[in-house]
Amino acid sequence: MLRTESRGGIALLTLDRADRGNALSHELVDALQGALDAAIGDAEIHTLALRASGRHFCTGFDLSDLDASSDGDLLLRFVRVEALLSTLWHAPIRTVAIAQGRTWGAGADIFAACEERLACDDASFRFPGPGFGLVLGTRRLAARAGVDLARRWTIEGVQVDARTAAQTGLATAVFAAGVDPLETISGRPAIRRDTAAALRSATRPDHRDADLAALVRSACEPGLRDRIAAYRDGVRSATGKISQLATERGSRDSRSDP
Repeated sequence: MLRTESRGGIALLTLDRADRGNALSHELVDALQGALDAAIGDAEIHTLALRASGRHFCTGFDLSDLDASSDGDLLLRFVRVEALLSTLWHAPIRTVAIAQGRTWGAGADIFAACEERLACDDASFRFPGPGFGLVLGTRRLAARAGVDLARRWTIEGVQVDARTAAQTGLATAVFAAGVDPLETISGRPAIRRDTAAALRSATRPDHRDADLAALVRSACEPGLRDRIAAYRDGVRSATGKISQLATERGSRDSRSDP
C-alpha cells in the first residue's frame, strides 16, 4: 500500500496500489499522514519525496466502497485528506512530488501541495471536485497556477497535460519517461528546519482553518454520496462511449485495409 525508505536525509514514500491506480483508500491516507508526521519528526530528514508505482501517480479517491458509505463516512475521508494536504503545504522540510500518468482529484491536490513538482511527460492532471460540489485544495492550486486558471480547471473539469502544467506553474519541471528524477534530488543540501518554517510563514499565510471550513461547508449538504455516484457514473458512461467509438473506428479501418 505504501512503501517507505530513507536515503541520506531523504524520506521516500511510494504509493503502491498500482492495481487500483494508486487511488486513495482511507487506509492509504492514514498511512501517508503517519509517514509524513514521522519524517517531519525525524531531525535527520531534510526532504520528503512522494512517488508511485505503476502507470499512474494517483487517480483520486478509491470509490470501490462508495455504495456502502454514508455522507458522514465520506466527509471524514475528505477531512483526513485536507489534513494531509495542509501538513504537506506547511511542512518545515523540502517536499517533492514525482508524478506520472493520471494525477487526478486528490492525487493532483497532493502534487500541488508539494514544494517541488516533477511531472513525467505522460502525466495528466484533473481537479474534478466541483463536479460533485466539493471544494478541496483550490486555494493551493490557485497559488500554483493563478486564480483564473484554477477556477476554470476545476469548474470545467479541464485535463491538463504535463507541458501545460509546467508552463502555468502547476509543475516545476517535466522529465522524460524512463528518467529517474530522484538523481536530481539526492544532491540537494540539507536545510535548517527553523529557517524553512519561518520562510513558510512569511510566504504562505496560514489558511488551514478557512480551507477546512470551505471543505466542510461544501461537503455537508445532504446527498454527498449520491452526487459522487452520479459523477462517477457519468465518467464511466463517457469513458464507455469513447471506447466504443474507438472500437468502431478500428473496425472500419480494418475493413478498409487492402
